[in-house]
Amino acid sequence: MMWRSPLARVRDALRGQKVREKDLRNLVSNLPYEGLDKWKQPNRYFPGNSIKTSKYTLLLFIPMNLFEQFHRLANLYFVGLAILNFVPVVNAFQPEVALIPICVILCLTAMKDAWEDFRRYQSDKRLNSMPCLIYSRKVKQFVERYWKDVRVGDFVKVVCNEIVPADLLLLHTSDPNGVCHIETANLDGETNLKQRRVVPGVCITDPEFEAESFNSIVVCEKPNINLNHFKCYVEKPDKDKVGAGIENLLLRGCTVRNTDHAVGFVVYAGHETKAMLNNNGPRYKRSKQERRLNIDVMFCVILLLTMCLVGALGHYLWLQTLPGLPPYLVPHSNGHLDSPSLSSFYMFFTMIILLQVLIPISLYVSIELVKIAQIFFITNDIDLYDEETDSQIQCRALNITEDLGQIEYIFTDKTGTLTENKMVFRRCSIMGTEYPHKENAVLTEPDSDEEVIFTQAPQALQTQWSLDSDDVNRKDTMHHHGSRRKVPGTAHSDVAFSSPLETEVTPDKKLLQQISGAESTSVSRKIDAYLDFFLALAICNTVVVSMATAQRQRVSAEFSVDVDERWRWRRSKRAKMDGGFVLFKLPVYKSYLTRVAIINLSSCCNTGAQTCSLHVPRSSSEPAVTPDMVCYEAESPDEAALVYAAKAYGFILLGRTPDSVTVRLPSGEDLRFEVLDTLTFDSNRKRMSVLVRHPISKEYVLYTKGADYAIMELLDVSAGDYRTPFRNQKNIAADTQQHLDYYAKEGLRTLCIAKKVLSGREYESWSADRHRALAAIENREQLIMDTAVQIETNLTLLGATGIEDRLQENVPDTITALREAGIQVWVLTGDKPETAVNIGYACRLLEEEDLVINMSCKNKVRRPLSASLKVGCLIQNPRNVDTTPDISLVIDGRTLAMTLSSDLQERFVELAKHCRSVLCCRVTPLQKSAVVKIIREKLKVMTLAVGDGANDVNMIQAADVGIGISGQEGMQAVMMSDFAISRFKHLKKLLLVHGHWCNSRLANMIIYFFYKNTANVNLLFWYQFFCGFTATAMIDYWLMIFFNLFFTSAPPIMFGILDKDISAEMLLGVPELYRTGQGSGEYRFSTFWVSMLDAFYQSLVCFFIPYLISIDFTGSDMDIFSFGTPVNTISLFTILLHLSIEIKAWTVVHWVIMLGSVALYFIVTLAYSAICVTCNAYWTLQSQMVDPMFYLVCIITTVVALLPRYTFHVLKNSIAPSPLEQARHLDRMDPITRDQWIKEWRSFRGGGQVKRSGLSVPPSPTLGTSVEAYPPSPTASEITGDEFTLNVISENYNRPVHT
Repeated sequence: MMWRSPLARVRDALRGQKVREKDLRNLVSNLPYEGLDKWKQPNRYFPGNSIKTSKYTLLLFIPMNLFEQFHRLANLYFVGLAILNFVPVVNAFQPEVALIPICVILCLTAMKDAWEDFRRYQSDKRLNSMPCLIYSRKVKQFVERYWKDVRVGDFVKVVCNEIVPADLLLLHTSDPNGVCHIETANLDGETNLKQRRVVPGVCITDPEFEAESFNSIVVCEKPNINLNHFKCYVEKPDKDKVGAGIENLLLRGCTVRNTDHAVGFVVYAGHETKAMLNNNGPRYKRSKQERRLNIDVMFCVILLLTMCLVGALGHYLWLQTLPGLPPYLVPHSNGHLDSPSLSSFYMFFTMIILLQVLIPISLYVSIELVKIAQIFFITNDIDLYDEETDSQIQCRALNITEDLGQIEYIFTDKTGTLTENKMVFRRCSIMGTEYPHKENAVLTEPDSDEEVIFTQAPQALQTQWSLDSDDVNRKDTMHHHGSRRKVPGTAHSDVAFSSPLETEVTPDKKLLQQISGAESTSVSRKIDAYLDFFLALAICNTVVVSMATAQRQRVSAEFSVDVDERWRWRRSKRAKMDGGFVLFKLPVYKSYLTRVAIINLSSCCNTGAQTCSLHVPRSSSEPAVTPDMVCYEAESPDEAALVYAAKAYGFILLGRTPDSVTVRLPSGEDLRFEVLDTLTFDSNRKRMSVLVRHPISKEYVLYTKGADYAIMELLDVSAGDYRTPFRNQKNIAADTQQHLDYYAKEGLRTLCIAKKVLSGREYESWSADRHRALAAIENREQLIMDTAVQIETNLTLLGATGIEDRLQENVPDTITALREAGIQVWVLTGDKPETAVNIGYACRLLEEEDLVINMSCKNKVRRPLSASLKVGCLIQNPRNVDTTPDISLVIDGRTLAMTLSSDLQERFVELAKHCRSVLCCRVTPLQKSAVVKIIREKLKVMTLAVGDGANDVNMIQAADVGIGISGQEGMQAVMMSDFAISRFKHLKKLLLVHGHWCNSRLANMIIYFFYKNTANVNLLFWYQFFCGFTATAMIDYWLMIFFNLFFTSAPPIMFGILDKDISAEMLLGVPELYRTGQGSGEYRFSTFWVSMLDAFYQSLVCFFIPYLISIDFTGSDMDIFSFGTPVNTISLFTILLHLSIEIKAWTVVHWVIMLGSVALYFIVTLAYSAICVTCNAYWTLQSQMVDPMFYLVCIITTVVALLPRYTFHVLKNSIAPSPLEQARHLDRMDPITRDQWIKEWRSFRGGGQVKRSGLSVPPSPTLGTSVEAYPPSPTASEITGDEFTLNVISENYNRPVHT
């Protein structure tokens, strides 16, 4: 390689930095430059694909690790004192000895960091050494290289089931339609397949890809963390630009599925890939106790400086009172002593060195050890394990476990968090006519308090519907419905979003008749709205179609005998086969794999069952595709439910390519629609559309589905009906709106279906605009959305659907327990108010006796809204003026946006503070996070946010504690959360039990640490009054170090890990006990200073009782170490017995560690006194232990020191016991008596067992119910108005209050 001057290298590096910082990058192929020096490569400025996540190198580990550890002020403080001790004029004891404690701490931390970094190094080495195929111009084919050899501008080939090594712009696939299926589970946890398409018109070298023929320029944006957006275009040699987006990009970490091979052009490599940019490592948050701890450390620093100042002043006064030069004061070499003022100045720093232990050096390390143990107990709690998904709780933030015990507000999403997010098709409305699907409703009814599924085998799908056979099928179906069995959870399926409840749809007889009539003539088939409705359900989606011939290659199942194993070997659900039970289990790669891997044995064994698994579609030589061979993978459960509903009526989605979609009609005829464009769903438009060319009429048809309010405002109300021109769209829209309102009151998720027919001229004009938008780089997203809005106008309404999303198991009981625990629960959802309110009643968020305030604002009128917020704050229930906790608030997104403005924010917070629960409807992801931030900052409360989807990420990150649910919407929420659970019900034990334990244990341990160090160091301080404040210690230096490093270090750590003030059964049975940890909890300003005062008192007793006894019995004939050794021993007994008083639950581990600490003290002290002949403490303890007075002094002093604390505990627990003490008293009872007491107490409070209610029959009344009988749920007319409506609904109110 040619030598280059350093100046040229620096110049090249600066130029490369400028190139990397540009908004656009011009990339070309590396093939023409293969074999040239690196500085001649056109893409040399961009990093390679080798990654390095380790922080250290072997040579620089020590300086870099020390530099990192010194960012902690405590370490810097103790190192500074150790260095200060090397100064002769201020040293307190041997300089080398002062280094031991901080060196031990630094070494332990360095060892932990080295092990973690070594594991990162091994992981990097494994990834960088993975094989891949890179095209070589010399060999004229793809050759095997390592991931680290990939560079920007290379052509990389990825075969089926391989992981993509870098971000690739897809240019060629083995699929003739240019489609590549990928799985993004490693990025976002979503196991459903996604389609990626080749960049159209760039590479036409089929069937083999010729890399050397690629001579275009790839222009792309600079790397960013957005996984869902990518701006790029390919400029051909003729200057023609072809736009590319995220649908053309294969991201590093994705896995290629169902595609033999794919070839891509490397646009980002290494640390610039989107996957690496999103890899931020573990989250770090500072807990509330940690912030409080830092304040108390500052108090200890102030106390230390005060004591040192007293010592310096005392030394000055002592020197002033000396009549002459005492012989024990050694002068300098010049024969002079320092002046009293200078000596006292030096003594100030000497006292700091002597009393430095007042700042607990080992506290931070102890806290880390305790939190690691707490996380271990939480993650291994079998009650927080979900057998259905084979997942346990994940603790992603390692340092905020105690915050779980201080939560005051919970903000939760609804769909997928409170509900199953397993959608069941329940009802539909077509052209203003409603079809209730009563038979299908029976399928979704839960049995008593448990979830049930049916053992019904799926009916063999008919190729043509027959009304004559419908009755027979219905009877047969109802017969199967009667044979139900309970199961631990909802059944698994082979593909995402395809549980039996989602796939088995019982058709409505009346609707079948309409479809059969439409199918009778070919003319009506072209224009019938019923056919268009189901065609829209089958076409307007992004569902991936695959066949049922083989599983994904990475998944396998093994069968084994049902044996009693450890609980972590998860038992899968049983399937009944031939009268016996077969147990199977899967190799666990990651928890999210089980949802797509588990095989439904029961469906495999039943007649007519479909084995829906993924595979490469059959070749044309094989038999034609049958409906039983088709299975679907959807990106959302809504899409899966609609596609299966269309399939139930004979409209079967058979295949999807980038350019076409094939649907089989009930008559058996296959229609192949040419897909012209797909307008994907976004949170602004709230809808998605597919533009196709009808194969029969050759019309350009736009099918659209979306939220009702997003579709209704785009309708062409002047248009006529298909069959009855006199019935216009306005009447159909009105009837459909009534049905939508009814669906919402039943708690169903609603969608509107519409279409639009375009002329050829309209399509060509719009297509040109669309092409320019796709090829744009600047404002690309806005231009694309503008083109979508441009075409989605003057729609014709086809109908609406109602999909049920049932509550998860034990959600009402969990919310009731959380509210009894003093936690206010807010639900932030994007659903309609009627739907959200219905589910609010069903999950016990809203009670029948609640005073419900409904706020809605149609137009931006701030004055009425401001007045209404003020009125809302003053509202009281007329039955009892103290029932403010019974107020609930329902507010929609538009009104919420206005209330969050600066001028109305205070009033909204004041109103919300008086509400027991708040229900926010139609809110956006940004509004969710804004609400959390405002409540947290304005009310100064601890907040927790829980969600399951990508739209909940902002809310989860804004809260003090973020919890993600690994549900049906991927793992985005889990990846950005502090804790991850699989079910909402797990929140109950996580907070009420583990949160309480973690908070209580850590708080008491921190307080004890401050007490322990203060009580011990004060012994040295009191001695200064007898030695002229000369910083002399009456305890040997080594024993002083061992005291905190070994003798008293293990008991408080054990206390913080194992102490259990109340049992889990008691905490779950009496949720009110959780309130003791809210606010300041047990770690309060008062408890800290009471412990500090107690430490001062005990140190006084431990010092002066031995001092007075030694004067009375031995006079002054005693050396300082003969006095200091029993004082040190008494201090040890007092500190350990003090901890014994605080321990709530003794175990064998407690006894072993407590007695072991005492034994270790005597063994080490006796050995040290006997071995160290030159030490001042030689044979001191041995001589003390032969004197009976030593034991008497130890007993008397310890009793007197601990008597006030023990007496205080006895009186407090006897006269005015706290709720925790009362609960501990109940815990001592036998379990039967205790459970009976809890049951009676809950019955007295009205908090008995919560009955689980289905969403289809909510406790909230209908519009026709009298307000005197029930608290009515809000309707659309009550919630919305011309300007603003405030409804206050109570059981005793006769009318709502309007302002």
